[in-house]
Amino acid sequence: MDTVTITRVAQAQWEAVADDLVVGRGDVSRRPDGRLFLSIDVWRDAAFDRLAATMLADLPTPLHTLVGEDDHDTTARWERFGFTVGRREGAYDLPTDPRESGLDATRLPAGVTVLPAGEADEHLLRSLDRAIRDEVEAAVGRRVLPAELLAGPPGDTLVDPSKYAVAVLDGDAGYAGLVRVVRVRRRARVGLVAVRADRRRRGIGRALLAHALEGLHRDGIASAWTEVDDSDVPALALARAAGARRATGHLELVRR
Repeated sequence: MDTVTITRVAQAQWEAVADDLVVGRGDVSRRPDGRLFLSIDVWRDAAFDRLAATMLADLPTPLHTLVGEDDHDTTARWERFGFTVGRREGAYDLPTDPRESGLDATRLPAGVTVLPAGEADEHLLRSLDRAIRDEVEAAVGRRVLPAELLAGPPGDTLVDPSKYAVAVLDGDAGYAGLVRVVRVRRRARVGLVAVRADRRRRGIGRALLAHALEGLHRDGIASAWTEVDDSDVPALALARAAGARRATGHLELVRR
């Protein structure tokens, strides 16, 4: 093929051109937690290396990208540029019918109330979100947190407070746990279920998930999906206890 020319056409987008035709595009996005994610889509294989080299020269590290767990060719391409596996994440289908999920017998733990999505105090919700993320990062590192899919201001990890239901424990000044659900047509994504470290092992996480799935089932949504880091044993146990079935998976690659 003729020489490929790479042009940065916008602050976060690059184009590869050959024979006056666009043969590939690359872009970078900043997730709410601050991580930079790259994406490259090419129509001629030779354009990938040129795009990757140019983008990496223009951007600071660390950098991240996502590839399908079975896409060995694309993984190898990124590995040539110094990317390594940062995390492995499975995508799971969740039935919303409590008779299928096994959550039909779930009862709220003593002293716990769940506030439905949209009813949480935003200040308390943001405090809980920040506290949970700080706890996870201090204990095992940020990598086990979901790869956020919603765009927002840098550092603002709570993109849309109306998507969160929260658990309130009697006597607490703040919230004990949260669950985020984003509806997409006739399905929904359970993006995060999390409980404060000092409030775990009380059944709060299971109660929050049961609340979320029950609401979806009541609205006629038959299934949801969620992503779980393969190393996050408690989250995997919770998902599987709710009847989750692994559908696919992906790798998060990182270049430091």
